[in-house]
Amino acid sequence: MNLLVGAGGWAYFGSLGSGSLESYATAFKFVEANSTYYDYPDLKMVYSWRKRVPQGFEFSVRCHKDIARGLQSGGDLIASTLEKMEPICNTLGANALAVLVPSSVTVEEATLRARLEETVSTFHSNKTTVAVEFRNGKPSPWTVRVLENNDAVHIVDLSREEPAFESGVLYSRLFGKGKENVYEFDDEELKAITEKASAPRYEKSILAFHGVRMYRDAARATAYLNAGEFPKITDYTGLASLGEVMKEDSVFPSSKSQLVEHQGWKLFDITSEKRGRAGDYLSLLPDGNYKSLGEVMTSLQSQAPMEGSSAMTIHAKTQHNS
Repeated sequence: MNLLVGAGGWAYFGSLGSGSLESYATAFKFVEANSTYYDYPDLKMVYSWRKRVPQGFEFSVRCHKDIARGLQSGGDLIASTLEKMEPICNTLGANALAVLVPSSVTVEEATLRARLEETVSTFHSNKTTVAVEFRNGKPSPWTVRVLENNDAVHIVDLSREEPAFESGVLYSRLFGKGKENVYEFDDEELKAITEKASAPRYEKSILAFHGVRMYRDAARATAYLNAGEFPKITDYTGLASLGEVMKEDSVFPSSKSQLVEHQGWKLFDITSEKRGRAGDYLSLLPDGNYKSLGEVMTSLQSQAPMEGSSAMTIHAKTQHNS
Protein backbone atom coordinates (compact mmCIF):
# COMPACT_ATOMS: atom_id res chain seq x y z
CA MET A 1 0.00 0.00 0.00
CA ASN A 2 0.95 3.63 -0.49
CA LEU A 3 0.97 5.69 2.72
CA LEU A 4 1.46 9.43 2.22
CA VAL A 5 2.27 11.71 5.17
CA GLY A 6 2.44 15.49 5.00
CA ALA A 7 0.83 18.73 6.07
CA GLY A 8 -1.75 21.25 5.00
CA GLY A 9 0.43 23.58 2.95
CA TRP A 10 4.07 24.52 2.83
CA ALA A 11 4.05 28.30 3.36
CA TYR A 12 5.32 28.13 6.94
CA PHE A 13 7.84 25.36 6.45
CA GLY A 14 11.47 26.44 6.87
CA SER A 15 12.36 29.73 5.26
CA LEU A 16 9.47 31.69 3.82
CA GLY A 17 9.31 32.67 0.18
CA SER A 18 9.75 30.95 -3.14
CA GLY A 19 12.07 28.31 -1.77
CA SER A 20 9.70 26.94 0.90
CA LEU A 21 8.05 24.32 -1.36
CA GLU A 22 11.45 23.00 -2.42
CA SER A 23 12.49 22.79 1.25
CA TYR A 24 9.24 21.11 2.17
CA ALA A 25 9.68 18.51 -0.59
CA THR A 26 13.04 17.45 0.84
CA ALA A 27 11.26 16.37 4.05
CA PHE A 28 7.97 14.99 2.75
CA LYS A 29 6.59 13.25 -0.32
CA PHE A 30 3.07 14.68 -0.09
CA VAL A 31 1.32 17.99 0.60
CA GLU A 32 -2.28 19.14 0.75
CA ALA A 33 -2.50 22.41 -1.19
CA ASN A 34 -4.68 24.63 1.00
CA SER A 35 -4.40 28.01 -0.72
CA THR A 36 -6.80 26.74 -3.38
CA TYR A 37 -9.57 26.92 -0.77
CA TYR A 38 -9.25 30.71 -0.66
CA ASP A 39 -8.19 31.64 -4.20
CA TYR A 40 -8.13 30.15 -7.68
CA PRO A 41 -4.42 30.19 -8.53
CA ASP A 42 -3.19 31.02 -11.99
CA LEU A 43 -2.33 27.81 -13.85
CA LYS A 44 1.19 29.10 -14.49
CA MET A 45 1.65 29.22 -10.73
CA VAL A 46 0.20 25.74 -10.35
CA TYR A 47 2.54 24.44 -13.03
CA SER A 48 5.47 25.97 -11.15
CA TRP A 49 4.44 24.03 -8.03
CA ARG A 50 4.63 20.81 -10.00
CA LYS A 51 8.02 21.71 -11.47
CA ARG A 52 9.52 22.64 -8.10
CA VAL A 53 9.10 19.18 -6.53
CA PRO A 54 10.78 15.90 -7.45
CA GLN A 55 9.17 13.17 -9.50
CA GLY A 56 6.92 11.02 -7.33
CA PHE A 57 5.93 13.88 -5.00
CA GLU A 58 2.14 13.95 -4.61
CA PHE A 59 -0.43 16.69 -4.11
CA SER A 60 -4.00 16.76 -2.94
CA VAL A 61 -6.02 19.93 -3.51
CA ARG A 62 -8.64 21.61 -1.35
CA CYS A 63 -11.68 22.61 -3.34
CA HIS A 64 -12.40 26.35 -3.36
CA LYS A 65 -14.85 27.50 -0.69
CA ASP A 66 -17.30 28.46 -3.44
CA ILE A 67 -18.34 24.81 -3.37
CA ALA A 68 -19.98 25.38 0.03
CA ARG A 69 -22.06 28.23 -1.39
CA GLY A 70 -23.05 25.92 -4.23
CA LEU A 71 -24.10 23.19 -1.79
CA GLN A 72 -26.16 25.76 0.11
CA SER A 73 -27.79 27.64 -2.78
CA GLY A 74 -27.55 25.32 -5.78
CA GLY A 75 -27.66 26.82 -9.26
CA ASP A 76 -24.59 26.78 -11.49
CA LEU A 77 -22.07 27.44 -8.73
CA ILE A 78 -21.18 23.78 -8.16
CA ALA A 79 -20.46 23.20 -11.84
CA SER A 80 -18.51 26.44 -12.25
CA THR A 81 -16.38 25.74 -9.17
CA LEU A 82 -15.51 22.24 -10.32
CA GLU A 83 -14.74 23.53 -13.79
CA LYS A 84 -12.10 25.82 -12.28
CA MET A 85 -10.69 23.10 -10.01
CA GLU A 86 -10.27 20.45 -12.72
CA PRO A 87 -7.28 22.01 -14.52
CA ILE A 88 -5.58 22.68 -11.16
CA CYS A 89 -5.91 19.01 -10.21
CA ASN A 90 -4.87 17.84 -13.67
CA THR A 91 -1.78 20.07 -13.71
CA LEU A 92 -0.65 18.74 -10.34
CA GLY A 93 -1.73 15.16 -10.99
CA ALA A 94 -3.53 15.50 -7.67
CA ASN A 95 -4.53 12.30 -5.91
CA ALA A 96 -7.61 13.89 -4.30
CA LEU A 97 -9.86 16.94 -4.38
CA ALA A 98 -10.88 17.64 -0.78
CA VAL A 99 -14.41 19.08 -0.58
CA LEU A 100 -15.52 20.64 2.70
CA VAL A 101 -19.17 20.60 3.76
CA PRO A 102 -19.07 23.22 6.55
CA SER A 103 -21.61 23.58 9.34
CA SER A 104 -22.92 26.69 7.55
CA VAL A 105 -24.54 24.42 4.94
CA THR A 106 -27.99 23.99 6.44
CA VAL A 107 -30.12 22.66 3.60
CA GLU A 108 -32.40 19.65 4.02
CA GLU A 109 -30.82 16.23 3.83
CA ALA A 110 -32.39 15.33 0.48
CA THR A 111 -31.20 18.61 -1.06
CA LEU A 112 -27.67 18.21 0.26
CA ARG A 113 -27.58 14.64 -0.98
CA ALA A 114 -28.63 15.69 -4.49
CA ARG A 115 -26.07 18.49 -4.61
CA LEU A 116 -23.31 16.24 -3.31
CA GLU A 117 -24.18 13.71 -5.99
CA GLU A 118 -23.84 16.47 -8.57
CA THR A 119 -20.43 17.34 -7.07
CA VAL A 120 -18.94 13.85 -6.98
CA SER A 121 -20.44 12.67 -10.27
CA THR A 122 -19.58 15.64 -12.49
CA PHE A 123 -15.96 16.25 -11.47
CA HIS A 124 -13.68 14.78 -14.10
CA SER A 125 -9.96 14.23 -13.65
CA ASN A 126 -7.82 11.30 -14.72
CA LYS A 127 -6.09 10.77 -11.37
CA THR A 128 -8.11 12.72 -8.82
CA THR A 129 -10.57 11.17 -6.38
CA VAL A 130 -13.23 13.40 -4.80
CA ALA A 131 -13.00 13.25 -1.01
CA VAL A 132 -15.64 14.87 1.21
CA GLU A 133 -15.29 16.20 4.76
CA PHE A 134 -18.43 16.87 6.80
CA ARG A 135 -18.33 19.55 9.50
CA ASN A 136 -22.12 19.53 9.91
CA GLY A 137 -22.33 16.11 11.48
CA LYS A 138 -21.86 12.56 10.29
CA PRO A 139 -23.21 11.77 6.82
CA SER A 140 -26.49 9.92 6.72
CA PRO A 141 -26.66 6.37 5.30
CA TRP A 142 -28.23 7.80 2.14
CA THR A 143 -25.41 10.33 1.74
CA VAL A 144 -22.87 7.59 2.34
CA ARG A 145 -24.46 5.61 -0.49
CA VAL A 146 -24.04 8.60 -2.82
CA LEU A 147 -20.33 8.72 -2.02
CA GLU A 148 -19.89 4.98 -2.38
CA ASN A 149 -21.75 4.80 -5.68
CA ASN A 150 -19.49 7.50 -7.14
CA ASP A 151 -16.19 6.13 -5.79
CA ALA A 152 -15.78 9.15 -3.52
CA VAL A 153 -13.99 9.07 -0.16
CA HIS A 154 -15.14 10.14 3.31
CA ILE A 155 -12.52 12.43 4.92
CA VAL A 156 -12.14 12.00 8.68
CA ASP A 157 -9.81 13.03 11.47
CA LEU A 158 -8.52 9.54 12.21
CA SER A 159 -7.62 10.55 15.75
CA ARG A 160 -11.33 11.07 16.43
CA GLU A 161 -13.39 8.89 14.09
CA GLU A 162 -13.39 6.21 11.42
CA PRO A 163 -14.63 6.60 7.84
CA ALA A 164 -18.35 5.94 7.43
CA PHE A 165 -17.77 3.24 4.83
CA GLU A 166 -15.06 0.95 3.51
CA SER A 167 -12.93 2.31 0.70
CA GLY A 168 -9.62 1.47 -0.91
CA VAL A 169 -8.48 5.04 -0.14
CA LEU A 170 -8.17 6.61 3.31
CA TYR A 171 -8.01 10.40 3.59
CA SER A 172 -7.47 11.86 7.03
CA ARG A 173 -7.13 15.55 7.84
CA LEU A 174 -5.65 15.54 11.35
CA PHE A 175 -6.38 18.35 13.80
CA GLY A 176 -6.26 16.56 17.16
CA LYS A 177 -8.11 17.27 20.37
CA GLY A 178 -7.21 20.90 21.07
CA LYS A 179 -9.16 24.09 20.62
CA GLU A 180 -8.64 26.07 17.41
CA ASN A 181 -6.11 23.54 16.08
CA VAL A 182 -3.74 24.12 19.02
CA TYR A 183 -2.51 20.60 19.63
CA GLU A 184 0.45 18.26 19.32
CA PHE A 185 0.04 14.51 18.81
CA ASP A 186 1.90 12.36 21.32
CA ASP A 187 3.76 9.14 20.52
CA GLU A 188 0.86 6.82 21.32
CA GLU A 189 -1.57 8.85 19.23
CA LEU A 190 0.79 8.83 16.25
CA LYS A 191 1.32 5.09 16.64
CA ALA A 192 -2.45 4.50 16.59
CA ILE A 193 -2.97 6.78 13.59
CA THR A 194 -0.21 5.22 11.51
CA GLU A 195 -1.29 1.68 12.40
CA LYS A 196 -4.85 2.41 11.28
CA ALA A 197 -3.60 4.05 8.09
CA SER A 198 -1.35 1.07 7.37
CA ALA A 199 -4.23 -1.43 7.34
CA PRO A 200 -4.01 -3.75 4.31
CA ARG A 201 -7.54 -2.87 3.19
CA TYR A 202 -6.26 0.53 2.00
CA GLU A 203 -4.51 0.76 -1.35
CA LYS A 204 -3.57 4.34 -0.48
CA SER A 205 -3.70 6.28 2.79
CA ILE A 206 -3.28 10.05 3.04
CA LEU A 207 -2.42 11.64 6.38
CA ALA A 208 -2.58 15.44 6.14
CA PHE A 209 -1.62 17.04 9.47
CA HIS A 210 -2.97 20.46 10.41
CA GLY A 211 -2.64 22.81 13.35
CA VAL A 212 0.21 24.61 15.01
CA ARG A 213 2.58 21.60 15.10
CA MET A 214 1.61 20.08 11.72
CA TYR A 215 5.16 19.89 10.33
CA ARG A 216 6.59 18.35 13.48
CA ASP A 217 3.66 15.95 13.77
CA ALA A 218 4.11 14.86 10.15
CA ALA A 219 7.88 14.53 10.57
CA ARG A 220 7.54 12.45 13.73
CA ALA A 221 4.97 10.17 12.09
CA THR A 222 7.29 9.75 9.10
CA ALA A 223 10.25 8.95 11.35
CA TYR A 224 8.21 6.33 13.19
CA LEU A 225 7.10 4.71 9.94
CA ASN A 226 10.68 4.65 8.65
CA ALA A 227 12.59 3.66 11.78
CA GLY A 228 10.05 2.37 14.29
CA GLU A 229 10.88 5.04 16.88
CA PHE A 230 10.18 8.69 17.53
CA PRO A 231 12.79 11.46 17.48
CA LYS A 232 13.23 13.76 20.46
CA ILE A 233 11.32 17.03 20.64
CA THR A 234 14.31 19.03 21.94
CA ASP A 235 18.03 18.63 22.61
CA TYR A 236 17.33 18.19 26.33
CA THR A 237 15.44 15.85 28.65
CA GLY A 238 13.44 16.33 31.82
CA LEU A 239 12.63 19.81 33.03
CA ALA A 240 15.27 21.29 30.75
CA SER A 241 13.24 20.02 27.79
CA LEU A 242 10.01 21.39 29.27
CA GLY A 243 11.67 24.78 29.75
CA GLU A 244 12.89 24.70 26.16
CA VAL A 245 9.41 24.25 24.68
CA MET A 246 7.85 26.77 27.08
CA LYS A 247 10.30 29.55 26.37
CA GLU A 248 9.06 29.85 22.77
CA ASP A 249 6.06 31.92 23.77
CA SER A 250 5.47 31.87 27.53
CA VAL A 251 4.42 35.22 29.00
CA PHE A 252 4.97 36.35 32.58
CA PRO A 253 3.61 37.02 35.06
CA SER A 254 1.21 34.08 34.63
CA SER A 255 -0.99 32.13 36.97
CA LYS A 256 -0.92 28.36 37.21
CA SER A 257 -4.22 28.10 35.33
CA GLN A 258 -2.93 30.35 32.55
CA LEU A 259 0.21 28.26 32.19
CA VAL A 260 -1.80 25.04 31.98
CA GLU A 261 -4.18 26.56 29.43
CA HIS A 262 -1.59 28.13 27.14
CA GLN A 263 1.33 25.72 27.52
CA GLY A 264 -0.26 22.46 28.60
CA TRP A 265 -0.85 21.09 25.08
CA LYS A 266 2.86 20.96 24.28
CA LEU A 267 5.07 17.86 24.35
CA PHE A 268 8.55 17.62 25.85
CA ASP A 269 11.15 14.89 26.34
CA ILE A 270 10.95 13.24 29.75
CA THR A 271 13.75 10.96 28.59
CA SER A 272 15.24 10.27 25.18
CA GLU A 273 12.61 7.59 24.64
CA LYS A 274 9.60 9.07 26.42
CA ARG A 275 7.55 12.20 25.78
CA GLY A 276 5.22 13.93 28.23
CA ARG A 277 2.43 16.47 27.99
CA ALA A 278 3.38 19.80 29.59
CA GLY A 279 -0.03 20.14 31.21
CA ASP A 280 0.42 16.95 33.22
CA TYR A 281 3.39 18.56 34.99
CA LEU A 282 2.25 22.17 35.09
CA SER A 283 -0.91 21.04 36.88
CA LEU A 284 1.35 19.97 39.78
CA LEU A 285 2.41 23.56 40.40
CA PRO A 286 1.11 25.22 43.58
CA ASP A 287 -1.61 27.76 42.86
CA GLY A 288 -0.39 31.30 42.46
CA ASN A 289 1.23 33.73 40.07
CA TYR A 290 4.67 33.11 38.62
CA LYS A 291 6.99 35.93 37.66
CA SER A 292 9.37 34.03 35.37
CA LEU A 293 9.99 30.73 33.65
CA GLY A 294 12.87 30.13 36.02
CA GLU A 295 10.47 30.39 38.96
CA VAL A 296 8.16 27.84 37.33
CA MET A 297 11.03 25.43 36.74
CA THR A 298 12.36 25.77 40.27
CA SER A 299 8.91 25.10 41.69
CA LEU A 300 8.44 22.07 39.45
CA GLN A 301 11.81 20.70 40.50
CA SER A 302 10.56 20.50 44.06
CA GLN A 303 7.07 19.28 43.13
CA ALA A 304 7.87 16.79 40.36
CA PRO A 305 11.62 16.19 40.00
CA MET A 306 12.65 14.33 36.85
CA GLU A 307 15.77 12.38 36.09
CA GLY A 308 18.57 14.63 34.88
CA SER A 309 16.83 17.85 35.86
CA SER A 310 18.44 20.48 38.04
CA ALA A 311 16.65 23.52 39.38
CA MET A 312 19.88 25.53 39.22
CA THR A 313 20.54 24.44 35.63
CA ILE A 314 16.96 25.16 34.62
CA HIS A 315 17.05 28.60 36.17
CA ALA A 316 20.28 29.42 34.36
CA LYS A 317 18.83 28.32 31.01
CA THR A 318 15.58 30.23 31.39
CA GLN A 319 16.09 33.35 33.45
CA HIS A 320 17.08 35.42 30.36
CA ASN A 321 13.64 34.67 28.92
CA SER A 322 11.74 35.86 31.96
